[in-house]
Amino acid sequence: MHIGIIGLGKMGANMRDRLRAAGIDVTGYDRNPALTDVPSTAALVEALPSPRLVWVMVPAGAITTAVITELAGLLEEGDLVIDGGNSRFSDDFTHAALLAKTGVNYIDAGVSGGVWGLHNGFGLMVGGAADQVERAMPVFDALRPEGPREEGFVHAGEVGAGHYAKMVHNGIEYALMQSYAEGYELLEKRDDLIKDVPGIFKAWQRGTVVRSWLLELLVKALDEDPDLGAIEGFVEDSGEGRWTIEEAINNAVPVPTISAAIFARFVSRQDDSPAMKAVAALRNQFGGHAVKKAD
Repeated sequence: MHIGIIGLGKMGANMRDRLRAAGIDVTGYDRNPALTDVPSTAALVEALPSPRLVWVMVPAGAITTAVITELAGLLEEGDLVIDGGNSRFSDDFTHAALLAKTGVNYIDAGVSGGVWGLHNGFGLMVGGAADQVERAMPVFDALRPEGPREEGFVHAGEVGAGHYAKMVHNGIEYALMQSYAEGYELLEKRDDLIKDVPGIFKAWQRGTVVRSWLLELLVKALDEDPDLGAIEGFVEDSGEGRWTIEEAINNAVPVPTISAAIFARFVSRQDDSPAMKAVAALRNQFGGHAVKKAD
């Protein structure tokens, strides 16, 4: 198996390493000369055996569209493109149609796992034709966590289904992080009574109904910075939360918790907040997302 990866950022580079560790040949391209294996997209396509498999791992939106458009002019009938970035599901329809003009196949893959995916594996949600998903299964099996396939991988449906599932996943993620963060602020506020906020979160890691990997990451963040004094409570959003709310409105599905979480992020950009410091710290822990340093 030989795959090409375009985009060797935090996750793309880790995916390349994990695939190689599983015995899969990988040729990677990135605009950063310190990271890339080949000098151009065209060189990457030339290096791959036919029929080719190319995984796109670049920022969603115009950059992904530009890469897909370039590949449409370089790939041949029977090749396969997988978009593993955080593209909006509706963009998948456009990208698949563009590639189909020259007989190139398309799969969309929602990927979760952040910077920890190299060692823990990546959760995968994919959309596309069953025969193309099966064709790429050695790659998916190498990337997903160890254990039963169905606990780390799902063929969610046709093209667009993978990114739709990832969109909802990220909406849920917003709400979970916000809940932990608000609990943190409430505990931190009662310093006349509560003397060990980090210790409380640490004690919740075993036996309690709120234990989770996100909780473990919050404990890690508090171990590194007990009062989160080194960062400002300013939290960006990458789009999936907004798209989740838009889809909820379009389908008359109430999502008050997810909606509140995204609005809380908007609040964070107006005033510094202990709760939003916790959310910023969590995003840095699981995804390596940048934090805004406190003055």
